[in-house]
Amino acid sequence: MDEILSTPRPDELSESKRMIMEVAAKLFADKGYGSVGISEVGDAAGFGKGALYYHIKSKEELLFDIMTVYMVELINAARTIEISGASVPERIRALSHSFMEIMFASRPEMTVCFREVHALNDVKRKGVLGLHADYQDIWMRVFQDGARQGVLRALSKIEVKAILGMYFYSFLWIKGDGAMAIDAIAEDFTGITLRAAGKG
Repeated sequence: MDEILSTPRPDELSESKRMIMEVAAKLFADKGYGSVGISEVGDAAGFGKGALYYHIKSKEELLFDIMTVYMVELINAARTIEISGASVPERIRALSHSFMEIMFASRPEMTVCFREVHALNDVKRKGVLGLHADYQDIWMRVFQDGARQGVLRALSKIEVKAILGMYFYSFLWIKGDGAMAIDAIAEDFTGITLRAAGKG
């Protein structure tokens, strides 16, 4: 029987489930998914085995939920910006700030999402990669709006992937926290993106 994917919505999560996911994400990010047993997650979260399995189906399902909830939050924020009616440069600026805010708030989840996707079965892995594609498509549509309006040049998919790679892999080297750091980095990335997509 084919597996049916059910992507949890962030607003549907119970407080306990969200807490378990946050604890597991930090453990998976610090030690690696393969090095963390489900009992360690339960101990760190303060749940016995029975109580833990009331909230999760399996360790792999927990990993999938961590990845998908993080990506759904990114996508929902980006879709709101996409249809906001703001100018293309302002939408790119808003997308940049949105990404940085979520990345700083969800660094363990982002680390797990990029480092551990290979640990998922084929169906779940395709689901996560599909969410990545959905997020990329939002940026692509905004860039295409800019090209149609004559404020940006037409970008290829490779160029868009390169720009988004700058964002997605920034978690590997960016240090610091606080609103000032988030805003400053988002503004720097906005400038780099607009110059890269500019008409020259």
